[in-house]
Amino acid sequence: MGKKDIFAVSNGEFPEYDEIRKAILEAREKVAVTVNAAMVAAYWMIGKQLYEAQNSVDSTYGKNLIKYASEKLQNEFGAGFTERNLRNMRQFYECFPKWHTVCAELSWSHYRLLIRIKELEKRQYYMKECAECAWSVRQLERQINSFYYERILATSEGKRAEVRGEIQTLEPNTEPKHLIKDPYILEFLGLEENKAYLEKELEQGLIDNLQHFLLELGKGFCFVARQKRITIDGDHYYIDLVFYNYILKCFVLIDLKTHKLTYQDVGQIDFYVKYFEENIKTEGDNPTIGIILCSEKNETMVKYSILNENDHLFASKYKLYIPSEEELKKEIERERFNIEQRLEDKENNKQ
Repeated sequence: MGKKDIFAVSNGEFPEYDEIRKAILEAREKVAVTVNAAMVAAYWMIGKQLYEAQNSVDSTYGKNLIKYASEKLQNEFGAGFTERNLRNMRQFYECFPKWHTVCAELSWSHYRLLIRIKELEKRQYYMKECAECAWSVRQLERQINSFYYERILATSEGKRAEVRGEIQTLEPNTEPKHLIKDPYILEFLGLEENKAYLEKELEQGLIDNLQHFLLELGKGFCFVARQKRITIDGDHYYIDLVFYNYILKCFVLIDLKTHKLTYQDVGQIDFYVKYFEENIKTEGDNPTIGIILCSEKNETMVKYSILNENDHLFASKYKLYIPSEEELKKEIERERFNIEQRLEDKENNKQ
């Protein structure tokens, strides 16, 4: 190394540093992935051994097996093998009795959340979404707590069989109605439910928490613009939020309303969508989707407006808090009833 090189390093100039740092981080990541996969496999095998042992011996021995195994394992391997953890491992095996159904991309912390879900279809759905969307443990927990699965079912015209089929084939449903949720849960904004907010404040909150909002929107959403200006005959109009969905291959326009849905709101989103269809959409894009995100939906307004006829225009409520399970059940039943009514009206109109 020459004098110049020694002087550069001593003064903090180290051009190769970034590449060396990158190599270390990549190696650490590979080690972490390998260790995680080995840990999940080991815990599945431990769960299998415990399950089979407890189901093949007398009940007295079976009841004490977890306690005995925990004491032995902790003495040799440390505190990671408490009775509670061993029960989790046994439950892990019970939920995933066939190893090939275990997703290697997910960590043990993911699976500790998933095994709490009793319903098979629901658990499979969360596992699939978690792997495809690379949710962190915190993100998975948030989606479970905000009833993501139930809200998807409620806005998929109540067709549970379609969701079941989608899980089995691992093919995403690319119809817009299967990606739009109602309600949207915006608890990450930290806004008080009983306080009046300006649409500008709501919009700013969503932009400030864009990563959380994209997670709430669902798969495939990419942010494009806020307050997108369009000009017609010298008059300017502004679309609150514009996204592109690479699964649906289309633009998604969101108009924020902090009031109850009105006919003017419906006309406005219809106007925005038609403008995008004629002036912004390019060859290869699918029809533009418009969503009115409002504080309260007016079902009568939906029934007698273009929302009832157009498969690419939607009105969804937003909530500034995670509702209780009871509140959500009522919301879902109400939404399913409204969807069934709209479908029945459409069928009657065809006859």
